[in-house]
Amino acid sequence: MTGATGYIGSRLVTALLADGHQVVAASRNPDRLAGFGWRDEVSTVALDAHDEDSARRAFTESGPVDVVYYLVHGIGQPGFRDADNHAAANVAKAAKAAGVRRIVYLGGFVPDGDDLSEHLTSRAEVAAALKVDGGPDVVWLGAAIVIGAGSTSFEMLRYVGDRFLLLPLPEWSANPIDPISVRDVVYYLVEAADTDTVPAGAYDIRGPETTTYGDLLRTYARVAGIWRAPVPVYGIDTGLVSKVTGVVLPVPSGLAADLVESLDYPMMASEDGLAGIVPEPADGLIGVEDAIRRAVTSPPRRPVDELADPHHLADTDPDWAGGDASRLKHLASTVTPSVVHPVLGLIGLVPGPVAAAVRTGVDHVLGFLPKVAPA
Repeated sequence: MTGATGYIGSRLVTALLADGHQVVAASRNPDRLAGFGWRDEVSTVALDAHDEDSARRAFTESGPVDVVYYLVHGIGQPGFRDADNHAAANVAKAAKAAGVRRIVYLGGFVPDGDDLSEHLTSRAEVAAALKVDGGPDVVWLGAAIVIGAGSTSFEMLRYVGDRFLLLPLPEWSANPIDPISVRDVVYYLVEAADTDTVPAGAYDIRGPETTTYGDLLRTYARVAGIWRAPVPVYGIDTGLVSKVTGVVLPVPSGLAADLVESLDYPMMASEDGLAGIVPEPADGLIGVEDAIRRAVTSPPRRPVDELADPHHLADTDPDWAGGDASRLKHLASTVTPSVVHPVLGLIGLVPGPVAAAVRTGVDHVLGFLPKVAPA
């Protein structure tokens, strides 16, 4: 499992262990894995995908591996496109030498067209780099916006909805999107390891509804119980918004910018999805409103393997995630006596824009400004 410390990877490890699989978690710094609730249930290896020798040593140390989950990306970091391609090629070559039978890769949708954002172009290039002659077969799952507390795309949606009384909706906010809940992403990733069920190839995964970014904002506001007025705006492209996003939202600026620029394109699943190949989860796919509700009502952070719902916030998810009120409650709890903690929930009654202003001020004082995407 590459990317085991990431948002999807940490939840996928939990699901694979629950299914009875043996998991080898790979990280450039295995010490980082100590903070994850499943640490004692997995084997670990050091793997720097950008270093060919490190990739080769990791497979030697791990022992026989059937399936590699490739969840590595450098989106938001300078020069990420070339670095991601090189990393994927290193892992693919090492996997071939180790006799791995399958690589499962999670990327994004790649719409038709030649003028794609660097983020979208990179996702397709990584899929190609993972395919080597005589090497493991590759299953590429593409997803658009993933809904769940801690997901960067959802947290950006949350902060826009919370922080702006007027929701600016440029023309591109009406582009169709096929979002998917994090529970369903993890479900499809687990199923994709089965070579008897899922043939090698590219498959887009989606939830049960097609919507738009503008409608996602409206749905978030309704579920969160806040009043927001949509305001159509014209002549504002995603390039400009991507630059502003990193300034006004507490999300790593490079990562946010790359994701925003992808909204310039319709993000709809192709017909080559997993429908008819993999059955839906026993209780069906989770709809947009239900997924947002589960994310918004997340209880306090818990170890990722103890989450009652994968949409909830884990203690290993980014510190900047969870909303302004959650951040303020956490900070307040660290500087106040425990007798005061029961009333800190009242912070949730502070209007979103006010909480945002206070949180921004506190973060400036503490120097907590996530302007670089986490590794």
